Amino acid sequence: MTARKHASRRYLKSDLARVDAHKVRPEEYRELPELTKEMLARAKVNKGGRPLSRNPRKLISLRLPADVIERWRATGPGWQTRMAERLTKFR
Repeated sequence: MTARKHASRRYLKSDLARVDAHKVRPEEYRELPELTKEMLARAKVNKGGRPLSRNPRKLISLRLPADVIERWRATGPGWQTRMAERLTKFR
């Protein structure tokens, strides 16, 4: 399992400590435009995440002999993908 990587400061190009320390003052609120119904009607919700696959994978439970699994694991990272590719050849 891989851990999620956090964006580095170099990538963000932002002083995060300064951003975290900022307190919004009342005069900053006055600079914001009033929200109108037209603005809200144009709003889009971006859920983010991965795009949906045309051929999504299904999770199954499969019991295989230990020696078979060890041979595939010995081929290195990506062994599960290679195993799936090999199995799709026998459709």
